[in-house]
Amino acid sequence: MLRISGVRLEINEEKYKQHLENLTGWKIQSVQMVKKSVDARNKKHLCFEYIFDVEVSEDEQVALKKSKYKNVELTPVLEKYFPEPVNNTQQLRPVVVGTGPAGMMAGLALAKAGLKPILIERGQDVKNRKLSVELFWKTGKLNSESNVQFGEGGAGTFSDGKLTTGIKKDAYTYFVLDEFIQCGAPEEILYSGKPHIGTDKLAPMVENIRQKIINLGGEYLFNTKLIDLVVKNNEIIGIKILKNNSELDEISTKNVILAVGHSSRDTFEMLYKRGVFLEQKAFAVGVRIEHLQRNINLSRYGIEELPAVLSAADYKLAVHIGMGDQQRGVYTFCMCPGGYVVAATSEEHKVVTNGMSYFDRAGINANSALLVEVKKSDFKSDHPLAGIEYQRKIEENAYINGGKNYYAPIQRVEDFLVNKVSNSLGEVSSTYTPGTNFVDMRAILPVEIVQSIKMAKDELNQKMPKFLYGDAILVGAETRSSSPVRILRDMQTFQSISVSGLYPAGEGAGYAGGIMSAAVDGVKCADKIIQKYK
Repeated sequence: MLRISGVRLEINEEKYKQHLENLTGWKIQSVQMVKKSVDARNKKHLCFEYIFDVEVSEDEQVALKKSKYKNVELTPVLEKYFPEPVNNTQQLRPVVVGTGPAGMMAGLALAKAGLKPILIERGQDVKNRKLSVELFWKTGKLNSESNVQFGEGGAGTFSDGKLTTGIKKDAYTYFVLDEFIQCGAPEEILYSGKPHIGTDKLAPMVENIRQKIINLGGEYLFNTKLIDLVVKNNEIIGIKILKNNSELDEISTKNVILAVGHSSRDTFEMLYKRGVFLEQKAFAVGVRIEHLQRNINLSRYGIEELPAVLSAADYKLAVHIGMGDQQRGVYTFCMCPGGYVVAATSEEHKVVTNGMSYFDRAGINANSALLVEVKKSDFKSDHPLAGIEYQRKIEENAYINGGKNYYAPIQRVEDFLVNKVSNSLGEVSSTYTPGTNFVDMRAILPVEIVQSIKMAKDELNQKMPKFLYGDAILVGAETRSSSPVRILRDMQTFQSISVSGLYPAGEGAGYAGGIMSAAVDGVKCADKIIQKYK
């Protein structure tokens, strides 16, 4: 097949084949879309930009030479990853701890290889987890073991399901995308420039992946928490677990994929006491910022009400403020078009926010995290877990100042900029539940975070006019954008440098930064185990 890049078409144009034939002069037999993204550089003439793979009726080399269009090439060979089958009848089963993207996809790869993995999850299955989360959002009654952070599907289940990633597409990413689609994700994640699944489609997809793993001989243990490692001569020989918060048990195994997510603070503490090598990792904290989605549409596309072919507009902003050692990054993260700010704590007496969108992104508001880079020097400690305490202090401040009832502190941007507690809202109302309380964000966030956001105002508004404008709402606090800890591993074997057979994986271990990269990292860890069993 032949690849045609840089093709721009009107947003309502659907006659791809005819246009490509006119463009190249080829007789085209079939067309496959590889990538589709919005080109909004000229707001008076919005269009889509595409990459297509096409099959032609003549020799590809001949077609290349005579093409009237220059951006053509042979389609790169697509490598695909297939877990190699292993005869495991005489060996202990591998264990996967955590069923977020890394754990779930590691479990699927192991199951496809015939290794019949055991997946343990401290939270509930996704259906019951959803009930626990909705109860918390309505009443403030928290289940500290099953919530937005913990439970089947991981933290990404209650997000926008964004699959945008900085990692390159390769055999592993195509394996993940293909399995997602087979289990219910929309096919457009293969070609969308900014793919997302949506919270409403993530939950059934996660259930289908679980059923596939079980059909292949895998096993799930929900409401089951890892409480210790069993180690002999620096090698894993088993794990200790707590079922249903009451029943102690032990599983013998020589291979454990540790995919616990970025909020498993008690697990990090256990690993530290057990002597597993950890280190501090840089991360970021801040707030969620809410705008009217129609204003984002106007800023990005030049129109408020979008035609059906255009999804709600998004943005991604980043600036640097300060100089030398004092320089900090200020940036947006996990932008949720047409979305909601949600209560996302996993610990009692803490307030944590996150963002969520459904697949249609049809909500009135847009939101994103507005984050400031945290430096290790901010921790004022060399302890590997010092970043966790930094997060906790902010979350405790948010809980206390929000009213000690899981209400979130909020402040209009106009008031934030002049250190004034808001007494009313403008055109934007917050989507956060169970409720909100007007607070000066200086009572929540460290001074370096507040000052950095204020210093970034002009640059952010240059990149997107009216980003930090009067009626936009800041909702605190956003502290869980990434793990504050890295579990050190050998980058050849993917095993812990201190405990053989332990495979730290995904975002919580410090080796990923989103659903896609975490899922791929889980598959790579699984493949290391598959090769070892062989």
